[in-house]
Amino acid sequence: MQSYSSLWRENGMWPNTLAIAYVLIGYFGGWALMLLGNVWSLVLGVLAAAHAMTIAAYLIHECGHNALFKKVEHNTWLGRWMNVLTGSHYGTYEDMRYKHMRHHVDNCEPVTFDYRAFLTARPRLHKLVRALEWCYIPAVELLMHAMLIAAPFIYPARRAQRGRVIRVTLLRFTLFAVIAWFAPLAAVGYVLAYLLFLTFLRFMDSFQHNYEIVYTLDSPEIKPVHKGDRQYEESNTYSNLLSARWPWVNLLALNFSYHNAHHTKPNMPWFRLPAFHRELYGDDCPQQLDVIGQLRCFHRHRVERVLAEEYGTADVRSTVREGQAVGVNALSFLTAF
Repeated sequence: MQSYSSLWRENGMWPNTLAIAYVLIGYFGGWALMLLGNVWSLVLGVLAAAHAMTIAAYLIHECGHNALFKKVEHNTWLGRWMNVLTGSHYGTYEDMRYKHMRHHVDNCEPVTFDYRAFLTARPRLHKLVRALEWCYIPAVELLMHAMLIAAPFIYPARRAQRGRVIRVTLLRFTLFAVIAWFAPLAAVGYVLAYLLFLTFLRFMDSFQHNYEIVYTLDSPEIKPVHKGDRQYEESNTYSNLLSARWPWVNLLALNFSYHNAHHTKPNMPWFRLPAFHRELYGDDCPQQLDVIGQLRCFHRHRVERVLAEEYGTADVRSTVREGQAVGVNALSFLTAF
């Protein structure tokens, strides 16, 4: 036990072990429930699998900051396996980490693929995406995840990943086809779980920053305007707590909602963030958003958000409070391009 406990940073053995156990039990337990084939087990299985994938995604984020284990290789190992569970391992953990570190250092949203221009140039696809988004289907996120498969065949920098993408795609699609053949209800359940998972992640991402989107991910020699500007970073980052009154509710997002605290100390483990948030701001965080306002904005502007790039001078706090914040799609750290 001593050697196991010594692997973790900041006495994190128990909280991190419990989080990982929750992911494994929720994911595989969710599949078991969905495979039972009755309505109640399907509902429970969908919710369990969806939230397990959500926590797995946030554990990838923690691993990317080397916030769990003392050694980089241990964080990398866990991050890669969590990437498998989230269904995003068409792309590599290393690419995810690189993009996210650029986000922190450059104080912007560095990307490669301009999905807005892609949709604008294809009116029929654009209309379909807008229709699906109106139906609460995260079509933009599905497009971005589809690009994980297509990227090695489009971008020269990803050419070396073609073999990996082909192998992963064949494996995952074959497994899904087998499940769909023998247990179609479970296959439908997994699709629903995945849509819920993507929707939750995009809700958390949509209003956390007022950064500019820049298409320089593959051009690190171009220095962003606000690189290293800590004051800009703080004033354009927002803490979208799911609940200020009951901090435990924020565990639903593995405390990712304490976003200003995270950006102040990116390597601080998730279980330390609530206390650090209170240390920084007490009960009055000037960057804290209203969760009801977020829900209202997320619902009201779901179609408009397809092409939105709401960055620059807008005060996110007031626009969220007034129900006018549109938010931005396709900012997930799971899609590294």
